[in-house]
Amino acid sequence: MPDFKKTYNFSGGEILLFDKELEWTSFDVVNKVRYILCQKLGIKKMKVGHAGTLDPLASGLVILCTGKATKKIEELQLGEKEYLATLKLGATTPSFDLETEEDKQYDYNHISREDFEKILPQFIGEIKQVPPVFSAVKVRGKRAFNYARNGEEVKLKAKSIVIKSIEIESFNLPEVKLRIVCGKGTYIRSLARDIGEALQCGAYLTGLKRTRIGNYKLEDAFNVNFFLENLILDETN
Repeated sequence: MPDFKKTYNFSGGEILLFDKELEWTSFDVVNKVRYILCQKLGIKKMKVGHAGTLDPLASGLVILCTGKATKKIEELQLGEKEYLATLKLGATTPSFDLETEEDKQYDYNHISREDFEKILPQFIGEIKQVPPVFSAVKVRGKRAFNYARNGEEVKLKAKSIVIKSIEIESFNLPEVKLRIVCGKGTYIRSLARDIGEALQCGAYLTGLKRTRIGNYKLEDAFNVNFFLENLILDETN
């Protein structure tokens, strides 16, 4: 747990680091922090926004900006991201993660660590990536996940992303853990799918934690509830 700052000036602008829990959306964090701050300050409105969405089934670093600091959100979103990702080989799901059940299974026992390492270079650098259909990408004015969850077919266009590095943290089939450093707009779920296709054995994401955004690190982030229960407000707020 990082050192707790004694006073905050939220209207003047604060950059806050939180360790998002599983099942929460990034907007859940924003809404809870905004609601509690407004209650404690006795005001009706406050500008609060986040600098980069994190899926409900992912945990880790979320940056919130309040007051005048919300002007920095766009700049913060451009920061390099680091993730710890857990992949399951030998199966696929429609959402590329645990949101949906496995729809296909494949043999994976022939895959070696060396085989895995050989396919990784094709995912390093500037590459084209198709976002998951279970995502917030807008298609004809609606979020793609709205079509997907209704069983409607939707096709998304590939877009350019940058992946700086992929390192194997552990290799214990069918599970592989990776440390990934990438740029804005990268979908780790799509990377899991693409790795599975390259290996011809299928793969999907079973765990994801964001550990860094730019120079901001997860080790310096607060649990949301702990922060809101213990904060001391600056009388000038």
